[in-house]
Amino acid sequence: MAQDVILRHDWTQAEVLALHDLPLLDLVYRAQSVHRAAFGDNAVQLCSLLSIKTGGCPEDCAYCPQAARYQTGVKAERLMATEEVLGEAQKARAAGATRFCMGAAWREVKDGPQFDSVLEMVRGVRAMGMEACCTLGMLSETQAARLKEAGLTAYNHNLDTSPEFYGEIITTRVYNDRIQTLSNVRAAGISVCSGGIIGMGERVADRVAMLRTLANQPEHPESVPINCLVRVEGTPLATQKPTESIDMVRMIATARLLMPRSMVRLSAGRMQMNREAQLLCMMAGANSIFFGDKLLTTDNPQYAEDMALLEQAGVRKLEPRLGQ
Repeated sequence: MAQDVILRHDWTQAEVLALHDLPLLDLVYRAQSVHRAAFGDNAVQLCSLLSIKTGGCPEDCAYCPQAARYQTGVKAERLMATEEVLGEAQKARAAGATRFCMGAAWREVKDGPQFDSVLEMVRGVRAMGMEACCTLGMLSETQAARLKEAGLTAYNHNLDTSPEFYGEIITTRVYNDRIQTLSNVRAAGISVCSGGIIGMGERVADRVAMLRTLANQPEHPESVPINCLVRVEGTPLATQKPTESIDMVRMIATARLLMPRSMVRLSAGRMQMNREAQLLCMMAGANSIFFGDKLLTTDNPQYAEDMALLEQAGVRKLEPRLGQ
């Protein structure tokens, strides 16, 4: 079936917008058809995300409770000890995680003892038989090569939104900084994990442009996380209107149509969605979720709730794909 899947890198804004705006049931049907052709079933990968260095970030991302300039109640902490991180990874593995993601609230990676510790964490996670993912901010080609040598499976660096809306959300770096980091990751032979956030006050055109930017990369990201804004008191976006679950379904379905073989990850914002909405996202092409009671610093559904939902729906859990 996979041979019928066509990969494109030349989408126009009008084409993507037309897909996004299809009648919802037609859109989901098309996305599910492409998903079945690419993956064969509706199995879901379980990922665990740990904040290994929390708070104190010098960036001004308007959605982020870890920015030092916002009063959100998040305290700046030191980088966790390697042994502590690997202990958490072991717990995640025992609970069924096949990918362990480590996030540090840094603007950019800096060479030195802390980066050396992260490399050791990566080696430890891989030794457990799990995929290892990091999100550490911007990094150079040399740093990406060192992560690859340590065994890193994937690197997360989200585009967040469209190039046009980006300056409304972040002013401490430019859009091309993100593109360059993705290029450095790709050049090192590490899988790219990159997606965005909806519900920040952007237009539908911005959502579409973000997906189009990802789909028109020379290679599609292996992972595309779709996040719904988690409104945190103290951040500039705390008073944004809640996002409709159907908007998440549309984004996931559109991502699936544009990037058929990518893992589309139903990420932040699941606390705002009921069980049926989450299952509709899976029907629309989401084949990965993060489990655990925290996504870095924001709440996430309880593990038992997730497992009960997957079991009730008859959704199989994916095994690790360590070749990526």
